[in-house]
Amino acid sequence: MATARGRAAAAGGWASGRRAGTMASLAEPPASRAPSRSPALSPAAGPSRCGGERRRNASHAGADLGAVQLRSVDLNHVIKLLEDSDSKDLEKEQLKTLKKVVKRFENGLPLKDLAQVIEILNLCAEKMNEQEAFTEPLCELIKLCGLPFQKKKLSDEVSYSVAVSKSIAQLAYLMRVPSSQVRIQICKCVVSFYNTESPRKLLSGYQPTSANYKIQMAELGGLAETLVLSLALVENQLNEKLWVLKALQHLSSSGVNCRLMMKAQAASRLCLYLNGVDPSGQLVFRSSEILWNLLENTSKEEVVNQLSSLECVHALKEVFVDLLMHGFRHYDRQLRNDLLVLATLLAENPAAPMIESGFAKLLIVLATFTEVKIPNPLVKGLKLTYSYEDFELKKLLFNVIGVLSKDPCAVQLLSENDVIPALLYYVKPNQKPGFHDWSAAQYEELQLHAIAILASVAPLLVDKYLSCQANTLLLVFLEWCIGQDPFFGQGNSFHGTGGRGNKLAQMRYSLRVLRSVVSLYDDAVNLNLCDQGAISQLLDILKYAANKSKEKEDAILLEIQADILFLLSVLCENDLHRKELFSYEGVDILIPFIQMDPKKLHSGLGHNCLLFSALDCLWSCVIGCYIAEDYFLEKQGIFLLLDLLALKQKNLCNIILGILVEFCDNPKTTLHISTWRGEKDQTAANLLIQLWRQEELELGVKRDRYGRIVDMKRPIASSFQKQQEVIPMPASCRSFAIMEISENIRAKLYSLLCKLGFENLPGLSAKDFVTLAIIRHYIDFKVGEVWSELCAELKEEFRPVASDEEALKVISEISEDTGRMIAALQTEVLESQHHQEIQEEEKAYTKIQAIHKQKEMVNKSWENFLTRTSNYEALKKAKRLQEKSIEASRSKSKTQNGAVHSTDIKGLGTTIGSGRLVTVESTPPQLIGGPLAVTDFALRKSSVCEGALKKIKRVKTLDSVKKDSIPV
Repeated sequence: MATARGRAAAAGGWASGRRAGTMASLAEPPASRAPSRSPALSPAAGPSRCGGERRRNASHAGADLGAVQLRSVDLNHVIKLLEDSDSKDLEKEQLKTLKKVVKRFENGLPLKDLAQVIEILNLCAEKMNEQEAFTEPLCELIKLCGLPFQKKKLSDEVSYSVAVSKSIAQLAYLMRVPSSQVRIQICKCVVSFYNTESPRKLLSGYQPTSANYKIQMAELGGLAETLVLSLALVENQLNEKLWVLKALQHLSSSGVNCRLMMKAQAASRLCLYLNGVDPSGQLVFRSSEILWNLLENTSKEEVVNQLSSLECVHALKEVFVDLLMHGFRHYDRQLRNDLLVLATLLAENPAAPMIESGFAKLLIVLATFTEVKIPNPLVKGLKLTYSYEDFELKKLLFNVIGVLSKDPCAVQLLSENDVIPALLYYVKPNQKPGFHDWSAAQYEELQLHAIAILASVAPLLVDKYLSCQANTLLLVFLEWCIGQDPFFGQGNSFHGTGGRGNKLAQMRYSLRVLRSVVSLYDDAVNLNLCDQGAISQLLDILKYAANKSKEKEDAILLEIQADILFLLSVLCENDLHRKELFSYEGVDILIPFIQMDPKKLHSGLGHNCLLFSALDCLWSCVIGCYIAEDYFLEKQGIFLLLDLLALKQKNLCNIILGILVEFCDNPKTTLHISTWRGEKDQTAANLLIQLWRQEELELGVKRDRYGRIVDMKRPIASSFQKQQEVIPMPASCRSFAIMEISENIRAKLYSLLCKLGFENLPGLSAKDFVTLAIIRHYIDFKVGEVWSELCAELKEEFRPVASDEEALKVISEISEDTGRMIAALQTEVLESQHHQEIQEEEKAYTKIQAIHKQKEMVNKSWENFLTRTSNYEALKKAKRLQEKSIEASRSKSKTQNGAVHSTDIKGLGTTIGSGRLVTVESTPPQLIGGPLAVTDFALRKSSVCEGALKKIKRVKTLDSVKKDSIPV
């Protein structure tokens, strides 16, 4: 069962079993929650906080129960008899009649008669003021109400539910009767609601109601609230008060009853009773039990608010001190610890007067007196043992310190009572435990708890922290954590998670302490750490943790690495010497973190946080130190950053772009950025422009389908920015146009492209150039936005003079003209791209035409060839044309005294130019098929025989060609 106490102590790792052991002195032990805790009680002890034992169904009574015939009694006659005027004779008759009623219903009240019986009870209560003889009948009748009610039909429980709930509520109102016997009997009756025993005898024709019927009716009738209010009637009667508390203890097992009790201020009323005189010890036990039930079943805040009065805190303090100083039993120590958890819950409420009451100081002294060994009158004569209950007390006291550290008013108390030295006592390896000492597992749990609390307290008491040389102790302790000393952590506690068999838990919480003080950016703390060689030691620890993480990754190792990277970031920031100490070894360690597999970022173990810490460390420890920067560039670090940027993860882009902008102050960086290529040969410029378009899409900036400017007045304004109304603001406040710069990555993209230059960027498309035109004038547009806001604010407040209005108008027009100019330039780029595409398309078509024309010429040449070979007249005609062509090509001027040689060879019957070789052309393969006829082969599959025949023909043709190719 998840208890409120467990929730309250979860931060301190307190998880203990409650109420074990036995106490033979108990008359009636509590049912389940505290079977061995309560001292000797006169009333029967109450139920457990969980609601008691399982209730057994009493509806099946069994055949062994005898049926009793209901005797006839006229209840109306009884009521009328009791309403008559009093006389001695009549009193005897009335008492005799009441005895008959008791006898009649000795086995249980039928539901139909319950309302009349309650009316009889009220009449008897009125008569008791003057006639004490009615006390015994009244108690007997009340006792009958504790028996199971009887029903004839199954539907009776629902039919009589309203009447029964009102009747049970009337029982609580009878607490007004000034009779101890009656009040105790009422409480016994309420306790009997939770009795699960079946009745011994059944009425003839009746059966008992369900086991929890009375409990439900009590909830419906508001019995618990009335009983809480009745506590005021029994303040000075201890026995009656204890019985009321016992009844409330049973009732508080229900959430409905607890809410009713809270309406009656039950928490504050019960707390005030804690320090009451009670030799038996029941008062504290039952009151604390009810308070716990209220915490579990209602709003914890509401209960704490009721307990936050000065009187309640004083009462809680007094009973706690009494149990602390004088309690020697196992039960006393457990009850003391329970009250301390209540005090912890109160300390979490800033409105609780823990400091004013002196309770806070007492708890702080108790938490530290065994470590600092300083005498204090508050704990004079107190000595804690090494029992389990005192071990739990120690952890709870540490937890209280952690809670009080959140209250600024308690800082002075923490300083005065040596909390820092007491917690630093545990920043050391455990020596070999003696016989009278904490066990190894207990010491480890206290050690981890103390170091965890130190992380909360140290930032509040920096001077005390430094005076105790805490940095030295922590660094020595961390050195032990990575050492080879044999140590096997138990890992049993909340703080020891993941530390079984190793020292990772100690390392984890020690680094948390350093992180808490270093994050203050206090120069004295950071200088003290660096003077002791913290940077080199932290790098060694980081390397150790990284190697361990390669073996098995878990959340604790990742957290340790992230904390070390944060420490290095803070220590090296703005200090060149420390960056040089970090440079080579640090960069070598950082590179694997940046090379992390992107799939791990969504594993849930903490890789995301680790990567961010590594990037932050890169920014703080490398940038600004040329030695470290150059070494990072040599390790191709810029390429790794751009690879991460190419993932286009929103949470990574901002920090990576910031790092790249800072890195560009190194002249070697731009060359690395320009050289980088991503997937599909993507360039850095193209990646940056894509990120710009993605950012504008998320911001809702208006663009047309081609990415051109639409709104000339506010070209880069986001949709949210346009929705903002004009609010005049002082000059010291940033306007929305300025604030918007830090809320997106456009300014960083602009800065980075400025470093790269806007000319001759490789790998850009026309769409990229359209976007680049906007990026190039980002500052101009942003200046225009600021002037636009300024003009709007001026017009809200007053009317500018003519010259100022003219100047504002000119400035506004300049901004709009810039927008129009960029829009025109974008249109020109798109048109140029369109024209280029058309030209490329025309070239493609021209090439296709030339190919087709060439094919036509080849076909025509082939047709002419066929004509010449098949028609002799055509051959002669071709010959004549050839001769004419040869004659026409000769020079017209005749050479003097020169011989004229004929070009003809007699007897030659060819129609081609003569040469040393004659080539005989054969039929093209496209026409005759075969393996070279690609088109025909795809359209028609030749048979095997046909293919073989054609192959034989081709062989013959080739042989004939070889034979005909002879020299001339």
